[in-house]
Amino acid sequence: MKLITGDRRGSRKYKRVATGGTFDILHRGHVSLLEKSLEFGDEVVIGVTSDEFARKMGKNPVHSYEERVKKLEDLLRRRFPGRRYIIAKLFDYFGPGIASPEVQALVASEETAPRLELANKLRRERGFPPLDLVVVGTQMADDAKPISSTRIRNGEIDEEGRVLKQPRGRKGI
Repeated sequence: MKLITGDRRGSRKYKRVATGGTFDILHRGHVSLLEKSLEFGDEVVIGVTSDEFARKMGKNPVHSYEERVKKLEDLLRRRFPGRRYIIAKLFDYFGPGIASPEVQALVASEETAPRLELANKLRRERGFPPLDLVVVGTQMADDAKPISSTRIRNGEIDEEGRVLKQPRGRKGI
């Protein structure tokens, strides 16, 4: 784990929140997740999936874990200077959010929010208080479909969700 310290403290709802993802090709959805995490937490634990765990989940990241963490740190320094965060390598869905009683809330996408129930079950077994949940809405591209690293990799959209190519279809009727 890497702890990054900053100056701003004490003005948010939680002392420590957790969030996570693969963070392969950083896009507007990732920024939204990080913004919400930093809005609610004085300090944010950011889980980044290991290459091995990403493959187990059926994902094939373009960038290695180390490259993804470096790009994430660059984004955090540029967009959120002075904020406190910890980056932790994820070998499963939960990581430090479960293992640390100091984490008070989970910031998650609509897609991953249902995992909170299992996370809180695991925390109860360890004698930890339950996590609150902060849900971040799905960021949509200009074509009203979700922004994703896969769509960016496929050349459909850019990191902001702008459509880059239109599907080929029949012309005229």
